[in-house]
Amino acid sequence: WAEELEGAPRHLSIHVGGFAITDGPLVDLVPIEPARMADRTVIQWDKDDVDIVKFVKVDLLGLGMLTAIRKAFDLIDHHHGVRYSLATVPAEDPAVYEMFCHADTVGVFQIESRAQMSMLPRLKPMNFYDLVIEVAIVRPGPIQGGMVHPFLRRRRGEEPVTYAHAALVPILERTLGVPLFQEQVMEMAVAVGGFTPGEADNLRRAMGAWRKRGRLTELGKRLVTGMVERGIEPTYAEAVYQQILGFGEYGFPESHAASFALLVYVSGWLKRHHPAAFAAALINSQPMGFYSPRALLADAERHGVRVVPVCVVTSNWDCTLEADAVPADYAAQSAAAARLAIRCGLRLINGLGEDDAKRLIAARTDRPFDSLADFAARTGLDRGALRSLADANAFRAIESERRQAAWAFQGLWSGPLFVGLGRGEPKPELPKETPVEALRADYRAVGLSVDHHPIAMFRDDLDRHGVLRLDGVVKRNNGERVRVVGLVTVRQRPGTANGVVFMTLEDESAMLNLVIWPKIWGRYRKMAREHTILGVVGRVQRDGEAISVLVERFFVPEGAPAVRSASHDFH
Repeated sequence: WAEELEGAPRHLSIHVGGFAITDGPLVDLVPIEPARMADRTVIQWDKDDVDIVKFVKVDLLGLGMLTAIRKAFDLIDHHHGVRYSLATVPAEDPAVYEMFCHADTVGVFQIESRAQMSMLPRLKPMNFYDLVIEVAIVRPGPIQGGMVHPFLRRRRGEEPVTYAHAALVPILERTLGVPLFQEQVMEMAVAVGGFTPGEADNLRRAMGAWRKRGRLTELGKRLVTGMVERGIEPTYAEAVYQQILGFGEYGFPESHAASFALLVYVSGWLKRHHPAAFAAALINSQPMGFYSPRALLADAERHGVRVVPVCVVTSNWDCTLEADAVPADYAAQSAAAARLAIRCGLRLINGLGEDDAKRLIAARTDRPFDSLADFAARTGLDRGALRSLADANAFRAIESERRQAAWAFQGLWSGPLFVGLGRGEPKPELPKETPVEALRADYRAVGLSVDHHPIAMFRDDLDRHGVLRLDGVVKRNNGERVRVVGLVTVRQRPGTANGVVFMTLEDESAMLNLVIWPKIWGRYRKMAREHTILGVVGRVQRDGEAISVLVERFFVPEGAPAVRSASHDFH
């Protein structure tokens, strides 16, 4: 900052954490306007103009995972009486790294994507610095520079660790002779590229100017020339240049990767040892990450956590934890953590606002609800809110049948006030919901079902047709053709993948990554984008423990319940 402040206007004022780092009000120098978010303001100038006039610019990342971790710590403190912080979470837990090596990372910060899940079993992180590398290696910089595979081969002992120049040994030794971080490229520019430290800093600035390649291309080519003049192989120098261009898209400084790696470890520790608190905290911090609340809860259930439905008698706005009468079967987990179930929060109900939830909670705090009429009268909720609660089957503690509750509330507006509610009139004989109807109603109202998994509901039919459960794919050989069916969780088309599309399927047993070549995607694009439940025929791809299926064709399975599920689609 001292270098940035040199020559800056003396009366510029910026406050960080309540401390002024300059001595005048910013409003005297630049137009400021209120932002859409409450208590936020924005400067009308862009970052390049701000840099030209030498304003101090500090990036403060308001990461959603920080909020989720804090909320998880709060839940653990409330239920177990233990207060953790980022500094006091037990370090270097082997169980956490074992989980990472198996790519069991749904919800974990930075390493929950399909690409990271594919990398984890190959890199096999065993300590904190391995996580620093894991965070940085799945980025356009190392990928475009062709540095990923050499690093993995060297780590696995399949290739000797070599250096293009003796001066690079102290710079690249910690990453097995392969440059992965921006700082390493800067140091290389000075050591073997003929750059001065100031010129290397200009290279850093150019790498940070995302997608503005003019200056970056000029400096990168100069670096290649300098490296070749000092005896470095042109192919290696060109690979470094391509990596620099990748950093111009998005690459990590080592310090940045280390900061993120701390959140990777802490969120992984929470998932491993307090899965109920972690899943609840993630949902209470939405929107964030790759996965919808449905996928996060399904993953928690696969880890032995019981999820109980939303209920007007016990649910708060956020998801909460409560004692579970059925202990979870998750062997390495502490018994205390295993006995906690996730109570779905009112926030999950479509059409219900937080103010409605506050009125509901305030009314039940006074005394329990004894009937639907009592609930309607004391909460004062409008027709839409009451119908949303009924559709979500949130009245099951008062009225066991979803359709009966919805029917009863219709009486509030079809005649005299509260007609048919609490006056002893016989209930109409409404047809009982079938399991499939209940599933569809849950997905419409809440976006998930705690009672049924869509794939499990027609598993018998799938078994008869030779469809493999997703957890069975891990037992199949490389190249073996498999037939699977699952719920679409994520669709991705990274800019660095040359048109290849990646998808994630989920059933009641596991999640599975799919790889779809452009030709196959073009043929089945409409089907693959429009259907929530998809069948796949493809071949198993194995790279150590990293497993995916290369798709040959898609199909829509017969008998699949028609549900609409939230998925993260090409974001």
